[in-house]
Amino acid sequence: MPHSLWFDPLTPAQLKRLEEHKYSASGRSLFEPPCQIFWNWLVQQIPTWVAPNTLTIVGLLINVVTTLILVLYCPTATEEAPAWAFILSALGLFIYQSLDAIDGKQARRTNSSSALGELFDHGCDAVSTVFVAVGTCISCGIGTLPNWMFFCGFIGMFMFFCAHWQTYVSGTLRFGLVDVTEVQFAIMIMYLMSAFGGVSLWDTTLPVIGMKLLVFPVMGITGGALYSCYNYFYVILNGGVGKNGSTVADTSVLTPGLHIGLILTLAFIIFKKSSSHLFEHHPCLYLLTFGMVISKISNKLVIAHMTKSELHLPDTAFIGPGLLFLNQYFNSFIDEHIVLWIAMVLSLLDLTRYCTGLCLQIAAHLRIRVFSITPPSNAHRD
Repeated sequence: MPHSLWFDPLTPAQLKRLEEHKYSASGRSLFEPPCQIFWNWLVQQIPTWVAPNTLTIVGLLINVVTTLILVLYCPTATEEAPAWAFILSALGLFIYQSLDAIDGKQARRTNSSSALGELFDHGCDAVSTVFVAVGTCISCGIGTLPNWMFFCGFIGMFMFFCAHWQTYVSGTLRFGLVDVTEVQFAIMIMYLMSAFGGVSLWDTTLPVIGMKLLVFPVMGITGGALYSCYNYFYVILNGGVGKNGSTVADTSVLTPGLHIGLILTLAFIIFKKSSSHLFEHHPCLYLLTFGMVISKISNKLVIAHMTKSELHLPDTAFIGPGLLFLNQYFNSFIDEHIVLWIAMVLSLLDLTRYCTGLCLQIAAHLRIRVFSITPPSNAHRD
């Protein structure tokens, strides 16, 4: 694929600062120590000629395809899907979790660690978060409660953005006792419960307490969101590592809030003002459309952190949501479902174009390949 066909998202100054970037993380989640035993064994089974980014993208594609099968069976998150579709989704998420966990180990093992690898890892996580959120909503049939589906669908994407927002402020990615690994295992269990008990299982009223089973995942999501938000905003609002408590780029710690705030506000207004009940009839497509937009701005935030750059608000990612909003403003003179599909295609193309251009530009600058291991004599060393 000729590099010249794709635009270059980064300036020479950003590329220079990217070279100087050092990965920084702190904290360890509850399940990480036992999982590390499995992951250390697993990485030894991978041939040394397999590039770390190849592991990540294969895991992501499996995760996406298995979730899309669920979406085909349950487009409104109210239908029943075959047991095998839920089992496949649980397996797809487990494969993604495992390959995503060992890509860094494979990079160190093959002496191919680079800034591109870190970016690629976070970029795939951003997309995976969207599909896992949709799959979770389908698994418990929460489409019957549109307001809760909206909350549960978008809260995971918001949490992912906030995790990198606090990293942009503090310079360090922080992991809590209950973090991504634990949430992924909980979702796998939900998939398996739906596989063996059906989506209707979540409508079961439990004896003694008199509550539906569905209440428990919703409470878990809400409680987890409140806990995570407190931790993220404690870091964000207590000042960053830049000048006068600013971000790594010496900008206001609140700037990233404009991006996620604008997208979520548009998503909520379009949901509530839709004359055709767009979200209620097409919740999965709706979440995927806005999810692609949030993935794009999350990737921009990761890049802003790694290159110590300002995060600019104007972005082509807002075109899709903007079309939906304008169509509503003019009394939906085009069928909202058609506009939603147009927004989905535009948002997906915009995300693909940005990420591809980014990877090719960084790979060319570091003199490495994205999906194969460059011989050490030609590779850029950290």
